Amino acid sequence: MSTSPHAATAERLALIEQARRAVLDAREPEASPRLSPWVARSWQRCLQLGLEHHREVAFEPVSDAQMRRALEASEPLLQAASPVIRSLSRAMAHTHYFAILTDAQGVVIDVNGPVDRHEPGVSGIARLGVDLSERAVGTTAIGMALTDLQPVWLHRGEHFFDATGVYSCAGAPIWDPDGHCVGMLDLTGVNVSEQPALKHLVSQSARSIENALALARPHHLLLRMNWPGRVLGDDSDGLVCLDGDGDITGMNRPAADMLGVSPGVPAGHASLHFAAPIEGLFDAAAAHRGGQEVPLWSGLRLQVLAQFERRNARSAPATQGVPLKDLETALIRKAVDDARGNVKEAASALGISRATIYRKLGARRR
Repeated sequence: MSTSPHAATAERLALIEQARRAVLDAREPEASPRLSPWVARSWQRCLQLGLEHHREVAFEPVSDAQMRRALEASEPLLQAASPVIRSLSRAMAHTHYFAILTDAQGVVIDVNGPVDRHEPGVSGIARLGVDLSERAVGTTAIGMALTDLQPVWLHRGEHFFDATGVYSCAGAPIWDPDGHCVGMLDLTGVNVSEQPALKHLVSQSARSIENALALARPHHLLLRMNWPGRVLGDDSDGLVCLDGDGDITGMNRPAADMLGVSPGVPAGHASLHFAAPIEGLFDAAAAHRGGQEVPLWSGLRLQVLAQFERRNARSAPATQGVPLKDLETALIRKAVDDARGNVKEAASALGISRATIYRKLGARRR
């Protein structure tokens, strides 16, 4: 006979309460019911810091100078996250959960959603500059996501401090195009129904922010990648940004996984990963070809869609008073158009190399 959701929740909370008595009161972790590994690790870290779960939590802000530095350093993250966080309000309508964005140290840099300032549990954390790191406020989805670097869902009683047991939250770390954690996204409710499905929502939202960070990197060519049989064009794509010479300027985590690039390790030139001439990818973008299978040196194959960086269309300028550089670019563009996207043919007609065309035209070609 199946267990009702209400009964399952009650049983879960009872087990958490037993664990709290065993680990936090009696300090006998081996006698507790099985905890999620990340929760058990966080509780132990809090105990090692000398934190006492019975005491009140102050939710202290950092200094004004620290807050300014955090906001300045997080400007790319704030810009990338803004449209994603605004869209979360539709998915969480009527749940009374709201979104918190922190930097990599757990300092709040943005809050969005139905924030009830009259609710003490909300007003304490929903403020710019509040330090919500594990060291400051114990076990939370924020602290665990930034420490374990994995998406988490945290039940009320799984928070370290008794006073933070009113919160239910989901959190996910956010990675920049170089493979460094730059912050985290948290979805929190205070004295509301638990919504474990928010772990999936926060994970997907964090990935959307990561993709926006990758696309913001300067690049001439964007490679959208996925495994053969998958449809290109959504947030599950690997994204690789190339400059005009084929050097990788940034990538998202799916791309790093597909290419086998370790976090924080420079990816180098695209030719180190793709077992096919890189010029062919620029040619494909110039000819507006669709996705094509490209081999990797690992022996695997990826479906790759190559696109030049998109810029606002500009009308063709008159030649009088136009800088020589712009005239040169216009002539190259016309030669490529006359060759119907065949860069090799255009290069031959102009008497220049294909690499020169890519450097001078790549970021402008649409």
